[in-house]
Amino acid sequence: MRAPVKLYLASSNAGKLAEFRALAQRLPSLAAEAAPLPEFDSLPGFAEAAPTFAENATGKALHYSKFHDGLVFADDSGLVVPALGGAPGVHSARYAGTTATSADRISKLLNDLRGRTGAERRGHFACAIALARGGRALAIVTDRVDGEILPAPRGDAGFGYDPVFFFPPLGKTFAELSVSEKNQHSHRGKAFSKFLHFLRDK
Repeated sequence: MRAPVKLYLASSNAGKLAEFRALAQRLPSLAAEAAPLPEFDSLPGFAEAAPTFAENATGKALHYSKFHDGLVFADDSGLVVPALGGAPGVHSARYAGTTATSADRISKLLNDLRGRTGAERRGHFACAIALARGGRALAIVTDRVDGEILPAPRGDAGFGYDPVFFFPPLGKTFAELSVSEKNQHSHRGKAFSKFLHFLRDK
């Protein structure tokens, strides 16, 4: 069995890193290990100013791959609500301001959806993952998961908008899913599985 491919995540988000590590362990036949990019917080930052998840993920991977010799990957993901014109979208992490907490962002989302019912509360999580090495893009994959936005949070697991994102096939919010359930069904889980299959087949 070959040694795992080491992949360096260009992010300081501990929740994302934990999910990617768990996903890599769930797919041992694809032999990959997710690790934090060394000294990430001391590196020059990258402004995620593009209008799409794929462009932001690619730009971030390209930028940070210039500071490390290994395989660097980055994701951009967020919640898209068509009734809100696609918001929060690529601004999901900054939806309620740059210093807002997850609770602040959820509160703003629920306020913006106040009075909306049925199809107007539909939304989806989207994820794009890009891989780069030495300033050269090697791959980009995307996926999504559909659901609806509840009027109040439910569940204590997950992070971000998970407590209000209801997933009908399992009858739970993402914050009520077990780790294995979320890894199987989430936008990030599905995109990362595609990503690891790409690496295996190269």
